Amino acid sequence: MPVWLNQLLPIVLLLAAIAVVMRRLPKIDLGHSEEFRRRRFFNWFPLGLTYAFLYMGRYNLSANAPELDALHLVSKHEFGNIDGWGSAVYGVAFLLNGPLTDRWGGRATILIAAGGSALMNVLLGVAVRLAQEGRLDHGAAITAMTVLFSANMYFQSFGAVSIVKVNAPWFHVRERGMLGGVFGILISLGLYFAYDWSRFIAKHLPMPWVFHVPALLLLGFLALDVFLIRDTPGQAGFRDFDTADASSGDTSERLGAIAVARRMFSQRVIWIIVAIEFCSGFLRNAVMKWYLIFADKTGLAGFVSAHWGVLLCIAGILGGVFAGFISDHVFDSRRGPVASVLYAGLVLGAVVVLFTLSFPIAGWTVVFMSLCVIGVHGMLSGTASMDFGGRKNAGVATGIIDGFVYLGTAAQSFLYASILPSGDAAKHPGNWMPWPAAMLPVALVGFALATRVWNARPERRAAAH
Repeated sequence: MPVWLNQLLPIVLLLAAIAVVMRRLPKIDLGHSEEFRRRRFFNWFPLGLTYAFLYMGRYNLSANAPELDALHLVSKHEFGNIDGWGSAVYGVAFLLNGPLTDRWGGRATILIAAGGSALMNVLLGVAVRLAQEGRLDHGAAITAMTVLFSANMYFQSFGAVSIVKVNAPWFHVRERGMLGGVFGILISLGLYFAYDWSRFIAKHLPMPWVFHVPALLLLGFLALDVFLIRDTPGQAGFRDFDTADASSGDTSERLGAIAVARRMFSQRVIWIIVAIEFCSGFLRNAVMKWYLIFADKTGLAGFVSAHWGVLLCIAGILGGVFAGFISDHVFDSRRGPVASVLYAGLVLGAVVVLFTLSFPIAGWTVVFMSLCVIGVHGMLSGTASMDFGGRKNAGVATGIIDGFVYLGTAAQSFLYASILPSGDAAKHPGNWMPWPAAMLPVALVGFALATRVWNARPERRAAAH
């Protein structure tokens, strides 16, 4: 059996098992016809795969950071700074891209995301090739990669905003917990594509193809999305319906971005959610982007690092489905209890890693932490943003929440680039103690905040007169 198929098989089997279990769960009957459900599937599925391949075109740099370092193209410190600037651009881009998504619709902006990211990945591949050939000196290459990766992240920032904007009119609040689980599955597949496919590509093709392959895939899905994706059921020939979110009963005109942001931040729960998601962004990327570098530098590479993409994918799928199930079927479609349970797991994981850095259990523990943080992210960025922003303002709402995720990502990138060991010091696991030590207080703060939104639900707007 080919290596790639051997790695993909457990994911396919897991997804099949989850599909069987989900079909046997008690249905939340909202009166949707089979024809509507079928058309909805062909709306969100290609949209979701586009988002997954956007992830491949986003994390391909971090997946190959050890290899780029070995080729003397990008050092650990330079990677941290490139990633930090890109994450910061993503974090503030919501100020523009959230309102644009609400104005233009999610279909238009997912096409912009796919096309823009494809172009930037092509140019990143060109920059790497020129650096390898010596036609671009090291400083110019790092500057070019920083600018191109930041531009890539600008286009990438349309991704989550678009997927939430499109899905909001198609899913009732009572259905969105499991939708959040699906959102986590898509993230997980994207991580698998990024960490395993792109590293496989790096082993068998020249390094620039790590960037060119995602670009080609994104262009293919861009063409598919043009024909399949519609922003609302009405545009696909079905009746639009009340989704019971924050836009329910609101018949007024769509508000401007500043008015939406003011409305959002007038709710105490939004302040808490964005703070939780800042912590989520820090923790998610502290695990995913630095474990491979840690394992490579310390010589502790083993089963977990060799199968990092598959394990992240399986963990994320389980975390997303678990979060969605308990939200809709245990906690009556509340998102706060789910975040609290998963953040408790993150606190436990950070403590275990802190005391087991030199042992294989540390690798398995960070996989468990990925399960928890992807579940939280799916619930809050992928679902709570729909609930509390409403279908009218889903773009700005998701932009605000997801923007804070990447501000947290930028914070950890710059922090770890400066405090983690380099050179010979990086070979000793004990010198990596700042890595889990920085995660622990962030996890504790996230847990404390999550308990504060235990009973939070979206407030419906009164109809305009």
